[in-house]
Amino acid sequence: MTEIACDTYRAVFTVDENVVFLRKVRAAADEFGTHIILFDADRLAGRGHVEAALRHAWRSWTRGDPIANSIEMEALLYAAGTRQCQTASSFGIHPGENRSYVAVCPPAPGVRDRLAGLVRFVDDDPEEEIDPEKRARLADLFGITPEEVAVVGEDRFRELVLERVALLDVYR
Repeated sequence: MTEIACDTYRAVFTVDENVVFLRKVRAAADEFGTHIILFDADRLAGRGHVEAALRHAWRSWTRGDPIANSIEMEALLYAAGTRQCQTASSFGIHPGENRSYVAVCPPAPGVRDRLAGLVRFVDDDPEEEIDPEKRARLADLFGITPEEVAVVGEDRFRELVLERVALLDVYR
């Protein structure tokens, strides 16, 4: 089973209407023959979380047993660690200011320039800080208890989130 390569960037942008914005993103993806997946960075435990969601989504897609009808939604389902599309969609874009990871799968020369009309790319912090507010949000989103954190230690909090991503395969 071959994993697909993806380029992943950090970006910020404002969305007035999700459907209109996603239509523009889909047009860019179609133009370059690729998939563009937008993840809400405020609901993720960093770049590793994006990479794990993409890896699991492509694996289920290439096996021929995806949960969703599109690879984009499949990746969001894994990012959220759930089979519920409604919940997973909250891990994508939302009206207002968005801080996102933008995944382009497979990489496509020129797509970043094309997307620059929709988003502003920003420097990436490969080991993004998880402040106490974000940690509390992630613990709530992924059902991580203080007892779990106490067992593995604060420094392994990201691993608990990634475990939830992997557990989606078990819950299928």
